[in-house]
Amino acid sequence: MDPAAVEREAPATVGRFAPSPSGRMHVGNAFASLMAWLAARSVGGRMVLRIEDLDERCRNRAVAETLIDDLAWMGLDWDEGPYRQSERGDVYDDAFEQLEKAGLTYPCFCSRASLHAASAPHGSDGTPVYRGSCRALSASEIERRRVLRAPATRLAVDGAEIDFNDAVFGRQHEVLARDCGDFVLRRGDGVYAYQLACAVDDALMGVTQVVRGNDLLGSTGRQIYVQQLLGLANPGYGHVPLLVAADGRRLAKRDGDLDVGTLRARGVSPERLVGWLGALAGFADTGAELSAAELVARFSWDSLKACGNNIVVDAGAVSAV
Repeated sequence: MDPAAVEREAPATVGRFAPSPSGRMHVGNAFASLMAWLAARSVGGRMVLRIEDLDERCRNRAVAETLIDDLAWMGLDWDEGPYRQSERGDVYDDAFEQLEKAGLTYPCFCSRASLHAASAPHGSDGTPVYRGSCRALSASEIERRRVLRAPATRLAVDGAEIDFNDAVFGRQHEVLARDCGDFVLRRGDGVYAYQLACAVDDALMGVTQVVRGNDLLGSTGRQIYVQQLLGLANPGYGHVPLLVAADGRRLAKRDGDLDVGTLRARGVSPERLVGWLGALAGFADTGAELSAAELVARFSWDSLKACGNNIVVDAGAVSAV
């Protein structure tokens, strides 16, 4: 049953896992997942598991099942799901139509290459700040361009300003026209954008606490804005430090950093990995081997704040897990 159709009295805290099955979970993903689980369980909260597989490149069921198995192997459980975004098109259609009927959207024919080649600055997530190149196109010009290229659909932000309190980074103030510009809700190929799907799912699934890596901090204002326009509730947010190499590069599987599958194949126990991740967050002593359940009582937002934006992990430390 779709969670949006279920009437229930929500508990004080509902957290979520939202992995994208583009590959095996690496240690940076594992860290963020553990923090999300600890943040919810430390206050007696529930967890929702959602597979973010909107993009066809992320619809490999076997990869998704492996991610689910890795979470369970780490001792992380959930109370609802797994829900799959690839099966929730009707939900996103409804939200999109509401925004479209309100006159808040318009077609955009700009290519990714042209946006990145423009002189406009980039937002905090690396996306070019859109300056509204297609916003004032006439009806005849729109039809002319449709023959050549299927347009994306953008949401007009106008004078929107978003304020929220992040559990790690404190008060945040975003001026959307300055920080991102009008943003994409649906791609030219018909695939709904992350900002729409994530915002709608978090609200309809009753999520009250989103804990994720701070590389997504810049997306938060857009997601809150979508929820506000649709009359949906906003969750709270906590953006945790990223695990980075000594040169500042974020740890990622594509760059040769260890994934959970490699660690499991080497015989690393879940307690060893979880203890290592807990020590990085300041919840445990270096070298401790602890279960996820044993870390629940040790979870601390203050410890995460003290870590700063990034936690530097050298290659040798990762290999020694």
